[in-house]
Formats: sequence, C-alpha cells, structure tokens
Amino acid sequence: MNGTEFIRRAKRHARRHGLGFRFVPARGKGSHGLLYIGRRRTVVKHGDISKGMLTGMLKQLGIGKKEF
Repeated sequence: MNGTEFIRRAKRHARRHGLGFRFVPARGKGSHGLLYIGRRRTVVKHGDISKGMLTGMLKQLGIGKKEF
C-alpha cells in the first residue's frame, strides 16, 4: 500500500463513521503530511508503507486492521 491509497481508504473510513477528515501536506517535511481523523492524527508518507508502519499508523488513528 502506498500513501495515496492509505489516504483514500482513511477518507472512506471517516465518512462511514461520521468523523472529520483532513490531510495537510504542508504540515509534513519532504514527502510527508499530517492526516487527521476526528481528534486523532498520524504522519503519512507518499511512498510505499510497510506492514509495520501501517499497523502503527492505524493504531495512532484508533482504527482496527480488519475495519480498514
């Protein structure tokens, strides 16, 4: 999975659960940006995302792997 696909899935998840969604590319450094879902946030890079990083990002956002 890459960063663009992660953002697209996160947006769909937020919409299904009635949560606010915001991605701010200017708040990151280089190819990174901040993604907000509700009151939680994580840093998203635009390249490939490893399985371990994906698990950590979902944990920061409070999203289970199965529901994502």
